[in-house]
Amino acid sequence: MPRRRAKAFFDRYAHDLTPRDFQRIFTRDTPEAYRYFARTIDTDKLALLPWHRRWPIHVRLVFIAFVMRLSPGRRVLYAFALAALCFGMLELFRDIGPVRILIFPLSGHLVMPRWADGTLWLFLAFVVVNLLLLMEVADRLSLKSDLEIARDIQLAMLPAGTTGAGDAVVFGMTRPANTVGGDFYDVLQLPDGRLAIAVGDVAGKGSPAALLMALLLAMLRTLVDEGLEASRLATRLNAQVARHSPTSRFITLFYGVYDPRDGTIEYINAGHLPPMIRRADQRIERVDPTAGGIALGLFEGSTYSTHRVALAPGDAIVLYSDGITEAENARGEPFDEAGLARVLSAHAASDPEATARAILDAVDRHAGEVRLHDDLTALVLRRS
Repeated sequence: MPRRRAKAFFDRYAHDLTPRDFQRIFTRDTPEAYRYFARTIDTDKLALLPWHRRWPIHVRLVFIAFVMRLSPGRRVLYAFALAALCFGMLELFRDIGPVRILIFPLSGHLVMPRWADGTLWLFLAFVVVNLLLLMEVADRLSLKSDLEIARDIQLAMLPAGTTGAGDAVVFGMTRPANTVGGDFYDVLQLPDGRLAIAVGDVAGKGSPAALLMALLLAMLRTLVDEGLEASRLATRLNAQVARHSPTSRFITLFYGVYDPRDGTIEYINAGHLPPMIRRADQRIERVDPTAGGIALGLFEGSTYSTHRVALAPGDAIVLYSDGITEAENARGEPFDEAGLARVLSAHAASDPEATARAILDAVDRHAGEVRLHDDLTALVLRRS
């Protein structure tokens, strides 16, 4: 029985392992990790030094490049591990004397430090663990660099600055919980002078959500360019998302078209949070929460109906993602719609950009040291 369990454990542990995979650790992974941390070293300058000075400096520079890539707290833990190794080696040190050396076909004795039995194995274990750590950190940092580039591309896809239409001004902003995220917003000026606004949230976070967000944004802009009205646009968009995204993914979307001639917004709501309106007389209202449909991508045949809401001069409407209202503090209390309403009341005279930034700042203050686990997005349209 124990032998069978041991064999089952070994088979599971070594699953898919091939000699080539093990060989790549030393022929590809280790050299790539070394090159990653050594890429800032001026090798031409070091080449001018004698070898006995060159290699210690080279090792020191690679070591510094590695540890400085760790966060300060992890850097301290790593320094503690190194100090513990040194103290442990001193504890295991016995004396200096003759040690038998076997190097085929030669053998003999050399006078060198002698350690307690098993010390060499412990030291080798430390070296191997550090080798694995070096490779893992290099892989993660390379991936992080790629994700940071992806974040720059993602943010570049979104409209920057404020956009005006008649007496209205719009500003949107988003901040991913991770390097990239699934929230998005859009502001598109239509040929007839109207203004299309949208805020959406892809289920999930990280790279998968970011890829689907980019796909949806491209499809949305294409359908807007075709001149489709809100209900037909949402129906077409839902069909495309259902066909081309995984079944476990769906997207909530609020899409509206603002008409500066009368201040009305014709909109569809595909499973998204209803926007909040701050009236000129300081009343806070929610857009009708029953005027919505199902999230995009769940059922290919879903259809959507349009609804209207009117903004008077001085009114402002805020579209936002659930990352704002669901952000929790250390006591587990969400920011909630009440927190959003307080920000809107406190910034009644602010322009849309100041209001959007104040919303995200208020969420940060509410969360404190608690890490936010969802993307934050806010889009504000205000009639002057």
